[in-house]
Amino acid sequence: MKRYMNFTKLALFMAALFLLPACHDLLDEPAENRAFTQETDYTITDNMDLPLLGMYADFYNSEWEVFPLIAVRGDDVNAGGLGDQQDFAETDKYNYNKDYWMYNSLFQNYYGDLFNAHSAIEQIEKYKEFASNKGLADQYIAEVKVMRAWYLYYLTLIWGDIIITESQDPSQLLVAALSTPEEVMQHISDQMDEAIPLLPAVHPAERADIRGGITKFTALAMKARANLALKNYAAVAEATGQIISSGKYALSADFYNLFKIPGKLNRENLLELQYSDFGKGSGDAINYLNDFFGPQGWTPKVTGAGSGWGFYEPSLKYIKFMLDRNETIRLETSVLFTNRGIAEIKKDAKYATLPAWISNTTRSGDRINDYARAMFASGKHYLPSDQLTPGRTGYGTNKNFICIRYAEILLMHAEALTSGASSSVMSADAAVNQVRARAGLPAVSGVTNAQVMDEKYAELAMEWGTRFFDMVRTGNYAALSYDGRTFTADKIYLPYPQNQVDQIPALKAALGN
Repeated sequence: MKRYMNFTKLALFMAALFLLPACHDLLDEPAENRAFTQETDYTITDNMDLPLLGMYADFYNSEWEVFPLIAVRGDDVNAGGLGDQQDFAETDKYNYNKDYWMYNSLFQNYYGDLFNAHSAIEQIEKYKEFASNKGLADQYIAEVKVMRAWYLYYLTLIWGDIIITESQDPSQLLVAALSTPEEVMQHISDQMDEAIPLLPAVHPAERADIRGGITKFTALAMKARANLALKNYAAVAEATGQIISSGKYALSADFYNLFKIPGKLNRENLLELQYSDFGKGSGDAINYLNDFFGPQGWTPKVTGAGSGWGFYEPSLKYIKFMLDRNETIRLETSVLFTNRGIAEIKKDAKYATLPAWISNTTRSGDRINDYARAMFASGKHYLPSDQLTPGRTGYGTNKNFICIRYAEILLMHAEALTSGASSSVMSADAAVNQVRARAGLPAVSGVTNAQVMDEKYAELAMEWGTRFFDMVRTGNYAALSYDGRTFTADKIYLPYPQNQVDQIPALKAALGN
């Protein structure tokens, strides 16, 4: 399961340009292996989409450890997986090991992706010289820029000062200087300003060429995220306002199934990692390793459906927070309960009597049995066994992985307004109440910034570390100090992986070595 690649191997890997699975009408047909060589004929402009498709394949083929490591430190989730991957569990408790293989893997995977992005851009530019439709080439480059922004965004959230790559040549890591998080976020915002006018103004599901692909609104969302980190609330309000006023997005009426097969390319979703079993019970399938999040030893409704590894456990703190709010829809969707977990909740006299719907059996009929590694499992990463294509048994097979949702856009808009920005598009009350209404909660008025943060906690729990990064950004370290953990400012960033410090001068210098 471990992935290692030193700097030399990374360079060699990049030399094997675009040896990646890709397909036209992404995931609607089996993937094809495509490769660029020095003999590529750039006059054959019908192939101009190949670098872009290779980049999408790279984006979707994110290593399984990337998301968990990004997301584990918030007070919404615990590591789970007791007895395995101890350094992952320690990371959740803010005890960091610079030699931990996951840190090195994430660093190398995302920088490898960045070099692939630059290579894709350079390849498209070569095709553009001969293309009759140069606007299409510009669109393809803009799509790659959005994916590149994604990688830079999380690299700087995780490590702070990072290197902004400028080309496909990995050797630049040997000479480049570090950029501060503020510089990186501003760079992302500026890059999105370049990309936005070149991208199609449609919902991802409306794209005829690459269904589910990046659009103008994906870029606007990344611009909003970057400016939220910069606390440039006017820019956040403007970018999210454009998405809201487009009319292309709406909250799904079915929150439970939004995160399952029926939720694929839902109107709510601005960006998804797309996976497919091609509707067949055997043969090729493109999957994310959802096994990581699944409960061990469950009793599925569909006999033979595989269980998971028992990592990524919703926190007891989050569950109690949701019970205090009388949440049903979002709590049921976000948390899978074991009987042991239910008993643990009831140990607190305040929760001695729980709502009748809380059970170790999901509404879909899967039973979550007690298992040693955790008391709860992530419902947002759960696929009911009866939604598997008959013949498939892998946990979560054919389930997409949601990256950006319209609910986040509404709540960023509200946060910007309660932080001093103005908007003619929608009030903070209206934005928050849309999200609350879908959750079956009453409307509020005069919404405060604290209420927005609570709503983000309830709505976006266990999604891409949003809660952790929100609490860090707002300086709410007390929220992250729970269940025996103590969070302090020196724990905001993970240490640079020692393997990279040994090879990259800028990292070594930053540490005073």
